[in-house]
Formats: sequence, structure tokens, C-alpha cells
Amino acid sequence: MVFAGKRPNNLGVNNGKLASCPNSPNCVSSQSADAEHKIAPLTFTSTPEQAIANLKKVIQSLPRTTIITESQDYLYAQFKSALLGFVDDVEFYLDRSANVIQVRSASRLGQSDLGVNRQRIETIRAKFK
Repeated sequence: MVFAGKRPNNLGVNNGKLASCPNSPNCVSSQSADAEHKIAPLTFTSTPEQAIANLKKVIQSLPRTTIITESQDYLYAQFKSALLGFVDDVEFYLDRSANVIQVRSASRLGQSDLGVNRQRIETIRAKFK
């Protein structure tokens, strides 16, 4: 793919945190402090195990999606755009202490994503509930 870009090397959970968003507006994170990038984490009332299993089902139901890494507290998926094959890296971290799933969705290339990353997380949130 021409627009796939390289997988970032800062993915994953580090001391309970997902990577910070870059300055560009094409990223959202539930752990971000600034309004431009901030998005609410996913909440659940089930067991953490059931929550991550439900989340995996939701992700797999979405088009052009590949789960790359999964563990009991972490999911990393790549989403490809339909038209040009742009790849977005989307991470979910099950924060057992806060009983939420922290989220981060970021485009690999470009500046603006026209709100795609925020919209994706809201679509996942709606299906996850």
C-alpha cells in the first residue's frame, strides 16, 4: 500500500499509559490532557475479561481491520481506509484499577484526519455498550 506508512515504534503500554498523541490533530487518546486530542475512555460493567472479549468482537466486526497484538489487558488493531489504504493505529488498554478501557487512535501519515479517529472510537463505543 502506498499510504500505509511505517508502524510507529512507540505503541504499547508504558507504566499504565499509552503513547502520547503527536501535535498533529490526527490522533485521539483517553489519556491526553489537551482538549484537541482528549476522548473519553470506554466504560464497562461486566468483568474485565468479558469487556476485552466484547471489545475484540466489536473490532472484528468493523471493515478493513486487523488485530495485530492482543493480551489480557491490551489490544492493538490496524484500520485501513477504503480509498487510499491509509493505516491508523488503534490501541486499547484495559485499566483494571480505574475499571475503564483507555483508548488511542492515531493516523500514521498526514496532518488532519477530518475527525476519522474520533469518529471511529465513538462508533466502537456505541457498538461496545
